[in-house]
Amino acid sequence: MTKEKTINPSSGRTICRASIDDLSIVMGLIEQGKAKMIKAGNPNQWSASYPAESTIRCDITQGDCYLIHECGKPIATFVAKEGPEPNYHHIDNGSWLDDQPYYVIHRVASVEGVHGVMADIIKYCSALTSSIRIDTHADNRPMQTSLSRLGFVYCGIIYVENGDSRQAYQRVF
Repeated sequence: MTKEKTINPSSGRTICRASIDDLSIVMGLIEQGKAKMIKAGNPNQWSASYPAESTIRCDITQGDCYLIHECGKPIATFVAKEGPEPNYHHIDNGSWLDDQPYYVIHRVASVEGVHGVMADIIKYCSALTSSIRIDTHADNRPMQTSLSRLGFVYCGIIYVENGDSRQAYQRVF
């Protein structure tokens, strides 16, 4: 049994590491996240084949994939892993805030109608590290707004494995 940690007592939200038994739940949340991105005008960040089940399976087996539950129901998933992130070695049109150790947040997805998920993720991750880096597609306005509200600083452009550009952000606590 994975140990849960309460992150938002007023909403009944908890967070726990996903287990391989949660793979279908995580994939369902990923599909809902894709639909939300398309609806918000961001059809290109995640493709029909990304993130692949094999990627999510790897995230889970490495212990980097998490689930957020609200009153016992899974409402979101994300990956938080210790850097360095290979895609972050080169950054264009800017620079990272520092060269200190950091955690990276990837593959955030939630069900329709829930709010405050990124705040919960940042609260949880801030107990793990004093520096968080994240990237997002230029069309992902909801994520950009959330990151700005949560104190992240835009740092420049990074490139993912397929060569696509992403806006890079960092928050140092």
